[in-house]
Amino acid sequence: MSIQKFYTTKGDDGTTGLLGSGRVPKDHPRLEAIGAIDEAGACLGLARAHAAAPQTAEFLKQVQRHLYGLMAEVAATPENAARFRAIGAEQVAWLEARIAEIGEAVPPPKEFILPGDSPGGAYLDLARTVVRRAERRLASLVHSGEVENRHLLRYLNRLSSLCYALELLENHTAGVATSKAKSGA
Repeated sequence: MSIQKFYTTKGDDGTTGLLGSGRVPKDHPRLEAIGAIDEAGACLGLARAHAAAPQTAEFLKQVQRHLYGLMAEVAATPENAARFRAIGAEQVAWLEARIAEIGEAVPPPKEFILPGDSPGGAYLDLARTVVRRAERRLASLVHSGEVENRHLLRYLNRLSSLCYALELLENHTAGVATSKAKSGA
């Protein structure tokens, strides 16, 4: 009988290993970025599980795969980062093409919208906000020179736009009119 061990105990001292040599504290900015990207992937999984439009699930599955590659590069030490490079101009262009496809199928709202008009749309709005946080965390690493690949930032920026476009598609597919945000008392 084999029992799989789901832990290593190596992180019990509050550090974690990078892809390369060395360990960093678990509250290091690099790990904050990786954690936010990981959370974004989990939120996208929720959105995929609740998606009504067939292309939403298809697009999100590919994005989740991209995010694993993105996390690997961010988790790599600077001398190993190129070895783990999976995100470049091609993946950013893929996102832009998906956004354009959705833009042709769903008219843009004329005002700010309230999240929650459909289950899939609500989860996509949550994912969008987590992607934005991941983008902010990654921007700190890029601006400090710890991460060189600027395509990673471009990817997360476009991903938040894709989440918004998919939210509109989900609401449209669910047959609900998008609720508009209104100001005032």
